[in-house]
Amino acid sequence: MARTVSPPVPARRRTPGPAKAVVVIVPLALTIALGLWGIRRQNTLWGDESVTDQLAHRDLSQIWLTAQHIDLVHALYYFMMHELFGLFGGGLLTLRLPSVLAMSVAASGVGLLGLRLAGPRAGLLAGLVFPLLPQVQKFAQEGRSYAMVCALVTWATYALVVSVPQRARWRWAVYGSTMLLACLLHEFAVLVLVAHGVTLVVSRAPRPVLRAWSAAAAGVVAGLLPLAIRSAGQSAQVSWIGGPVRPGYFLVVAVVGVVCALAPLGVRGPVRLSVLAVPILVLPGLLLLIASPVKPLFVDRYVLYSNIGIALLLGALMDYFLRRQRFSRYVWIAAVAVLAALVQPSLSLRTPQSRSNDVTAIGAAVREEGRPGDGLLYLAGQHRILTAANPEDTRLLTDLALAQDPVSSNTLAGVELPAREIAARMLEFDRIVVVRAVGVHSPTNPQEEAKTSTLRRHFREYGTTHVNGARVTVYVRDHGPSMKAGPGSNSRERATG
Repeated sequence: MARTVSPPVPARRRTPGPAKAVVVIVPLALTIALGLWGIRRQNTLWGDESVTDQLAHRDLSQIWLTAQHIDLVHALYYFMMHELFGLFGGGLLTLRLPSVLAMSVAASGVGLLGLRLAGPRAGLLAGLVFPLLPQVQKFAQEGRSYAMVCALVTWATYALVVSVPQRARWRWAVYGSTMLLACLLHEFAVLVLVAHGVTLVVSRAPRPVLRAWSAAAAGVVAGLLPLAIRSAGQSAQVSWIGGPVRPGYFLVVAVVGVVCALAPLGVRGPVRLSVLAVPILVLPGLLLLIASPVKPLFVDRYVLYSNIGIALLLGALMDYFLRRQRFSRYVWIAAVAVLAALVQPSLSLRTPQSRSNDVTAIGAAVREEGRPGDGLLYLAGQHRILTAANPEDTRLLTDLALAQDPVSSNTLAGVELPAREIAARMLEFDRIVVVRAVGVHSPTNPQEEAKTSTLRRHFREYGTTHVNGARVTVYVRDHGPSMKAGPGSNSRERATG
């Protein structure tokens, strides 16, 4: 009886060095160019960036003590930014340039993934699509950790793809280490492990590969577990998520991605492009959406790395049609139309109005509306961060509820007085400037109730200034019905930003 011999697996065709260099360098250069374009955003900050700026300027011991109360999930990022501020000085460029560079590294990684799974042209197209995506452009210019997480997830995914056929232990160690660092920068990066696991199962990876991946994934989970357990006690800091936040972008790209995956994309190999890209695109965000009815957790930036999947799919899809001459003309027409459609979003992303608040404008409104010696009140106290970007904005006002400032108390917003003392201090002032955040959930506690009830009973609204993310209202003491309304009372409103 003749023995059947399996045909040898064809060797993977090597990509010429110049082609690989183009796939790496061109997406990197485009991402840097887009990241530097309008990076200052008219010299404005939004709330989360203001938190980064303040905490990174504190001593390392103060950052660690603050992380014991709040924002432990971002502690590693604050440590990194503290060192960068020490080397290059604080400022908008130092705050945002790390994200630009991280996203450019991610773009190169996307290009290499596309090259390995679908060829040089698909890799180049995927690398060019990635920095054009609106979410990528947005967070490439933010002083937060999400661009760094995206870069680490991209290269961990590349390490995974390379490790499947090679099976060298050191490659799996690189994969696990990169994934662990991504998770320590933001815990929800761990959801990528689910996507990677599904990819390997659907690809019918050999048992040794599955065992190696399982060991690496277990190491990542074990390394993340202490942080996850400790930070679970700070879950109140995401109480502002009242439900799924802006899931529209995620849902649109997920549907587009699944449709793209129906085409025969990529080349045959241990891992198919669509089998890798679709789980990364869909599963992390879907898991957060599924959890939202129990505990609202979905925020688009938490799964920013899902854009890796859509870029790979779109790049491979364009390559697929370009290889068929009869469709190539329509591909170029569609590409030009998409680029034209992206012009307006790209312009708007570089304005202060593109973020949920503008702490620079809020602080300026407080400075303009307040008079030296006026009282200052925040509804709620946790929103004190909205005027912390520039201490000069509030220097001449008296914070009526503050018992201990944020730095000395190792907190983000300071420690407030008991409710009775807040009410008593309010009655010592004839004018109070009140800062209210809009569009976010504010907690209810005795201090907040004392503020609102005292304002309602003893003060009247004199005028309100609307700025992006907040209302700044001046209240004057109501000494009786005979008191005449001041100029612009109640009817005076000015909208900005």
